Parts: sequence; structure tokens; C-alpha cells
Amino acid sequence: MIHGLTTASLALLDRLSQTAQKHPKRITAAVAAVLLTGGGGAFAVASLGPDASDLPTKLVSYPVESLAENLSLEALEAPGFSLYRSEQTRSSDTAESLLQRMGVADPAAAAFLRSDNTVRQNLLGRAGRLVSAETTDDHSLVRLTARWAPDDSGTFRRLVVERKGEGFASRIETAPLTKGTRLAGGVIRSSLFAATDAANIPDAVAVQVAEIFSGNIDFHRSLRKDDRFAVVYETLEADGEPLRTGRVLSTEFRNNGKTYEAVWFQEPEASKGAYYTLEGESMRRAYLASPVEFSRVTSGFKMRMHPILKTWRAHLGTDYAAPTGTPVRTVGDGVVEFAGVQNGFGNVVFVKHRNQHVTVYAHLSRIDVKNGQSVEQGQTVGAVGATGWATGPHLHFEFRINGQHQDPQTIAQQSEAAAPVSAAARPAFQRLAAAMRTQLSSADLIQQASAQ
Repeated sequence: MIHGLTTASLALLDRLSQTAQKHPKRITAAVAAVLLTGGGGAFAVASLGPDASDLPTKLVSYPVESLAENLSLEALEAPGFSLYRSEQTRSSDTAESLLQRMGVADPAAAAFLRSDNTVRQNLLGRAGRLVSAETTDDHSLVRLTARWAPDDSGTFRRLVVERKGEGFASRIETAPLTKGTRLAGGVIRSSLFAATDAANIPDAVAVQVAEIFSGNIDFHRSLRKDDRFAVVYETLEADGEPLRTGRVLSTEFRNNGKTYEAVWFQEPEASKGAYYTLEGESMRRAYLASPVEFSRVTSGFKMRMHPILKTWRAHLGTDYAAPTGTPVRTVGDGVVEFAGVQNGFGNVVFVKHRNQHVTVYAHLSRIDVKNGQSVEQGQTVGAVGATGWATGPHLHFEFRINGQHQDPQTIAQQSEAAAPVSAAARPAFQRLAAAMRTQLSSADLIQQASAQ
């Protein structure tokens, strides 16, 4: 019996050995399955069918017509592509310098720009015009387009220079500008213009913001580090590209811990609109906070210390540093009480307002008003100069009440405001104000996200 079992075992082992040699992959899979299952539970037994490598194979081929038949590899051209680039024109631009700056290497195109009257009159030597170029992959010019707005008619001009066969052709087109809206914000680190530059906000928008809050903030003297602002403004676009800025629609400014807000609104029966707080109060005050319009030039202009007084500020009044010729405006409605030369003031203008209020504008390079003339708030009365007792160009400004000098900014903030939004227009104004609150909040969030 033992001999029979031994013989049977040997026969089984011989059969298993033959099977392992004939189907090695199947046996390996079965062993792996056993190991992976850890011996627990039921497991599948590998199929002992024929291995795929042992099955017969057959090669099948079909003829395919070549798309480049009878052409050598060298004769086949790689697919081409176009390159695009935009620039601003400069007053010093020549045909060659403009094309080179735009990555165009095309002597024929440069020769056409030099010789074409339309191009010479409307592009070369004209600064600030938006120009774009389309070129081939070898930098040959396909199309050059320049866009600009010549006036406030709501349209723009489009100059197109286009390749036609072996040469070029030019044409002028007129198309309407489209209005868009942009949201932006910034933080004061050194100056308003430094902050707007960092946020890619145009100078024209920065000046509008300063003018809107001119009755509340003296932007020459009262800005503080970490002041914040947000603004929603119109853009006038040509072919989807911003060509110029429009009106500031709403803005918010946090200065020295206090928040000021403004929104543009035009009542249905009014001939023109105005700025109001989001509560509907007029932003226009009886007096402006500064007699010098805020600009990039005046904001960065520095006072020269007086060689005798050794001070930046006179004993009476406030000095505003600005280049000679900068316009000086009256801060409120009134009548010119004196316009002429007076002692250390040099060329000076005195404007008398209501309630025994008098403003003084001294060291002017020129005087633009006469004695007894009525003037309106913001009207130019002269220009900054260095006449009289002055070592450099600046405006000496005084605000007197009953002969006593007062702080101009305090007087401006406390002065009477114009009429608020009427009761009839309140519902429309409140809907606008609610929308602008949302947009100003979004602009502030955009600024915070970009700063992180």
C-alpha cells in the first residue's frame, strides 16, 4: 500500500512538473493569488488554458496613399504660426525703431511706413497711441494696427497697414468706443501716485479721486502711510483694448482712520451729475481743501527751506510747493478784493467770501483776475511763482476769518455742503449706492488678494 501511494505521489509530482514547464505564467499567477490572499478564504484557481504567446499570429498590411507623394522630406514645409505684440508709440519713433521694438524684422515694411503719407501723418512721431503688430514666425509683418481717440466724440480712429501680395496698403477707419468698468484699489506707502502705479491705475483716475475728496482731504499734506482706497471707474475701449479712462463712478478713501465714500449720480431732471456720499449728501463743499490741483508734478515737488526762517512753513499761512506756472485756483466762490503787487507777497490775489472769510494767494508768477471780479470755486486766479520774498517757486496760501489765519483743511471740512439728493430721486439713488457698495467691497478684496 505504501509503495502504491509513493508511486501515485511520484506520478502526481511528475504531472505537476510537466504542467509547470508547459504553463509557467499560469502557475506563477496561481501562486501569487494564494500569497496575496494570505491563504484566507476562497481563491480563484489559475486557468490552465494555452498561453497567448503560443497562439498562431498573422501579419495584415494595407496600402495607404501618402499625402506628400513624390516630395522629399526637405521639400515639406513646417506649419506656420503668427506672433502678436502691442506697444505705445513714442514721439521719437522712426519706422525702424517702432518695428524693432515690436519684434518686426521686415525692411519692406519699414520702407512702406517711411514713405506712406497716412502713416507719417497719423503714426510716426505721435506719442501715446496704442499700436499692435501681427507677424509671421519669421517676423515678417502681416498687419499693423494703431488706435487713438482724437476727441471726446465717443469714437476712435483705427489705422491699418496690411500686407497685400508683394506690397502693403494703409487705410483709416472710424469706430465707436465701448464703455467698460474696472475695479481697483491700493495702499499708500509713500504717495498716491506710487500707490496707483503699483495698482496699474491711470493718472487721470488718481487725479479724479483727489478732486472728489478735495473738500475732505488735502492730498498734498494729509496722506498717511497705510491709508487705503478703492475705486470703480469707466474705461473707453477700442477693439477690447482700454484706450482712455472715463469718469470715476464710485470711490472710497480711508485717511488717518476716517473713511470717505463717494458715488456719481445724476438726477433725472438735472442737466449734469455730481458726487454724493453713499447716504446721499453732496460731496461739494463751500471750500476746497487745497488751492493747487493735485497732480503727479505737484505731488512730488519739494519745498526749498527758507534761508532765514529755516522752516518749511510760514508763521501765517500754508506753503504749497509746485513748479512755476502751475495753476492756482480759488477755494470758494467770492469777489476779488485785491489783485496786484504787495510787499513780501509779490504778486498776490485776495478773494473775499461770505461771512468775513478772505483767502490769500501769494508769490504768483502771473495774475489772471482783476479787482472786483466775481470768481467761482475752482476758477484759476493765477499761477505759482517766486515773486516777493521767496527763494523758490511755491504758493503761499492763507485762509483768514475776521483777519485771523485758520487751518484751510478744517475750514473746508466744516464748510456748508451743497443740496443732497432730492426725495424724488432717492429710490434710484439708493439702488445705485447699494450696487456701488458691493463693487467697492470687491475692489478692496482684489487689492488685498493682490497684496498677498
